[in-house]
Amino acid sequence: MAAENRLYLAAHPVAYPLMRLLARFGPVVRVPGLGVVVNDAATAREVLTDERFRKDGPGSPGDLWTPVLGPSVLLNMEGEGHTALRRRLAPLFAPAQVEALVAEVLEGPLGDLSARLSRGETVDLVDEMRLMAGAVICRLVGMREVSARDARALFADGERVVSMVSLRSRRLSDRQVAVARRVLDRVGAVAAAAYDEGDESTVMGRMRALGLSAAEARGAAAAFFLTGTETVATFVPRLVALLDDAGVRVEGPQELDRAIDEALRITTPTPVMLRSVAAPARVGRVRVRPGDRVLIVTHNCARAHGPFDPAAKHPPELRRLWFGAGPHFCVGYPLAMAEIRAVAGAVLAHRPRVAGRKAARGVLIPTYRHLWITCG
Repeated sequence: MAAENRLYLAAHPVAYPLMRLLARFGPVVRVPGLGVVVNDAATAREVLTDERFRKDGPGSPGDLWTPVLGPSVLLNMEGEGHTALRRRLAPLFAPAQVEALVAEVLEGPLGDLSARLSRGETVDLVDEMRLMAGAVICRLVGMREVSARDARALFADGERVVSMVSLRSRRLSDRQVAVARRVLDRVGAVAAAAYDEGDESTVMGRMRALGLSAAEARGAAAAFFLTGTETVATFVPRLVALLDDAGVRVEGPQELDRAIDEALRITTPTPVMLRSVAAPARVGRVRVRPGDRVLIVTHNCARAHGPFDPAAKHPPELRRLWFGAGPHFCVGYPLAMAEIRAVAGAVLAHRPRVAGRKAARGVLIPTYRHLWITCG
């Protein structure tokens, strides 16, 4: 837990102490200039499943991403349009589909990583995760044969865009929007070419077959690119470090799944969620009105349930809260879990130990800059 706290402090030296301080003020607190802050999992779930709290109003994620992605991606949509697009995308993320995609894309990289660990080499797991997360996203947006160089380059592009955002961000500057659009235009060009080709062995080809328009498919590819790299790449090294620090060994798929769920609670891949109030309501005991901003501090909601303990059971209100809830539960969750299980299972089978680590600074999602592991 100490190492995890250091990661958060390295990433957010001012915002993180403030975030943790707010947890002491109760389940819900109004903070002038910031908004209505939620620190309680049950209240957070109520907000996330209530249509009066939206992702497309003032102070919502739409303020950040609509200037970059346009108005019609899942990140900033509500209502019937959101439901319809999500319904068309859902078949792409059926567990069998994503498990097959991950197995195919990661067969080579995981084989190489396992061989290096078996030889007793010291491996930087962060760099390996950049390669593997980048390779999966490359395939998702339309690239077929992906070199290690291409995978790392695409990951770096995504990291560059995501790093423009901080826990204090409300909007991107004009310069940041221009940079993000240039990056996403390159991704969009690859996705558009794969869509036009229409090969249903590719994700973009299947989007076309499922009835998505070219604009919807391109927007979906950009959204997957932004959200589908950092979560997996940052999480697996933190999972391995948490298990090593706690002296926990994982035996079998059930224990692995419990360890993953508990590590997701501790690391909280989405530490803060934003919603805009669209109609008069209450958040806990606090009255809110249209235009108010609600900050769900998912990290506080999760950390309230104690230190890292893979044997602990999560209460219903907390279950996978860091992936959202209700109509906005992460559509890419099955893909993220398939990647995490594949890589973590392969790495942990070698019973690695942490040989060294270095925290990343100035990043949105706290992570290691380097995490060296060895099995010797």
